[in-house]
Amino acid sequence: MGPFQGRHPFNDSNSQDSMKNLDAAALADATSNFAPISSTHDTHAAPTQGARTRDASRRTILAAVIGNTLEWFDFAVYGFFALTISRLFFPTGDETSSLLLTVATFGVGFVMRPVGAVVLGALGDSRGRKAALSTTIMLMALGTAMIGFAPTYADAGLWAPAWIVLARLIQGFSAGGEVGGATAFLVEHAPKGRRGYFASWQQASQAGALLLGSVFGATLTDVLTPEQLQAWGWRVPFLFGLIIGPVGWYIRTRTQEPESFRQARAAGQQASPLRQALGSYRREIIAGFGVTIVWTVCTYFFLVYMPTYAVRTLQLPQSVSLWANGAGLMVLVVLAPFFGALSDRIGRRPLLIGFATAILVLAYPALWLLTAVPNPSTLTIVLLVFAVLIAGFTGPAPAAMAELYPPQVRSTGLSIAYNFAVTIFGGFAPFIATALIARTGNPLAPAWYVVFAAAASLVALLAAGSALRNRD
Repeated sequence: MGPFQGRHPFNDSNSQDSMKNLDAAALADATSNFAPISSTHDTHAAPTQGARTRDASRRTILAAVIGNTLEWFDFAVYGFFALTISRLFFPTGDETSSLLLTVATFGVGFVMRPVGAVVLGALGDSRGRKAALSTTIMLMALGTAMIGFAPTYADAGLWAPAWIVLARLIQGFSAGGEVGGATAFLVEHAPKGRRGYFASWQQASQAGALLLGSVFGATLTDVLTPEQLQAWGWRVPFLFGLIIGPVGWYIRTRTQEPESFRQARAAGQQASPLRQALGSYRREIIAGFGVTIVWTVCTYFFLVYMPTYAVRTLQLPQSVSLWANGAGLMVLVVLAPFFGALSDRIGRRPLLIGFATAILVLAYPALWLLTAVPNPSTLTIVLLVFAVLIAGFTGPAPAAMAELYPPQVRSTGLSIAYNFAVTIFGGFAPFIATALIARTGNPLAPAWYVVFAAAASLVALLAAGSALRNRD
């Protein structure tokens, strides 16, 4: 028996029992509507209970993903309008230098993510998922408002870039607690045998928010002149994002704590969540860190930075790059839950290893094809292919990472593992890609960074061993 067998979350030993339970539940639900007509009470009771369960599931998913949607929508429009923001807030006289400063500021927010992971992750494990998730979404809304109303360099001089940096730091802090808290919330509310599907909505919501940002970006660049876009058009999506904050806070404050978390908290906490996570679950944190590397690099390179790469390197129109990116994101929104549900049946490990390997093999040929045939069709095809590969990895990844920890340290451990990897490898991926091209003069240079990320995650998956255990 290999190191990933047994109670491993990526290769569930109870998958057959879970499938039987699911099939039995599905049969019972399907036949409940055919109860005898004379049994009026039973005829109405079963569908009502089923409807209530489905409504509760939808509310759980909505409450968990709405903060993630705001975070990623804001990150998306910042990345998509990086060229405009570079001219307005970081005018250096050299377009490449201005863009580097802009994407570096994009990455600065990620410096605060580990701090937010420690503070807000521990808050979620000690005070409850609701308290942490309500805090994160309001902080996100504050950062979004600061960017939307920020004065430009022409209006405020050096205060303008400083204001943007401060907004990104606030957003980074709040984002540090979002993924861990929301993923723990989803997994702990999931019915038996459906953790992969429920947790996959974390990635689907990221793609959905990026898609919404793409639609905003493409629409604005199509209907506004370049002068209008630079004068005020770029602010519109940030101001739109402000609507999500209060709505998300309202929804989250009216959710219930997961039953497994309430039981764990009632049993008593022997030590602080941070001390317990770092003391007893170091191997699990390292394993989760490794899983996150290719996840975050592919997300930020292919789904956030690619429109900028298409404009600057491939010399394609910005609207074309945004619509192609939107097509890939649509595929990811649809397929992430599919692969999450599939992982509930066949296990997490086969999908994670298989798709990480595919990303490693195809990254360089994909960028070679883009640079050899730089047209809208090629860009769309490459983004569609990588959307499938990213969905195949990131659909099961959230559940796999959440299952590394017991409820009393789940938010803390998951937040630390995910956000340290995102900070080191993902947040600065646009900066690294831009710098690699500028330093080497080779438009294919970023492909090697993606290859490195896939290889690192494969090593982590294969070497994790007993650190990867299924936990309730």
